[in-house]
Amino acid sequence: MLRQLNMDTVRQNFWKEEYLREKMLRCEWHRKYGSMVKAKQMAKAAARLPLQLPTLHPKAPLSPPPAPKVVPSKAPSPAPEAPFQSEMYPVLPATRALLYEGISHDFQGRYRYLNTRKLDMPETRYLFPITTNFTYGWQLGPAVKQELVCKMCRIESFFRKNGAFALLDPRDLAL
Repeated sequence: MLRQLNMDTVRQNFWKEEYLREKMLRCEWHRKYGSMVKAKQMAKAAARLPLQLPTLHPKAPLSPPPAPKVVPSKAPSPAPEAPFQSEMYPVLPATRALLYEGISHDFQGRYRYLNTRKLDMPETRYLFPITTNFTYGWQLGPAVKQELVCKMCRIESFFRKNGAFALLDPRDLAL
């Protein structure tokens, strides 16, 4: 059985034109959108690379200026040191000594220091409220424990009796 080729000159010209037209369309598309595609590919490749931080070289300490050879008649007063600015009050020496006694694994050292420090009220540790959450409990004083007789007393004292829009005490508002 013979295989018939249905390729005559008309069909050959048709396929040649189709091929050339497709080739021209590809070239046109590449000329129009190729630069945008290349830019997107470069951006994706840059995103995959790890972030390269600049290396900072340590600065050499400046040598002090040579001392003058002339001795003044009266001793110079020491320059007043700039006060160290901190948000916290200094720690008591007894509390600080807890840091250096034992290791945290045995509930000593840093563990005991932090637990002791945590028991202090924020007003005794910090000069001023650091965050807005500090303002809610700032200078409220120690918690007062009240003995309640029954469960109903607890429920009645917990919920407001006069509705949601009751007037609040001005000390309850955080500004």
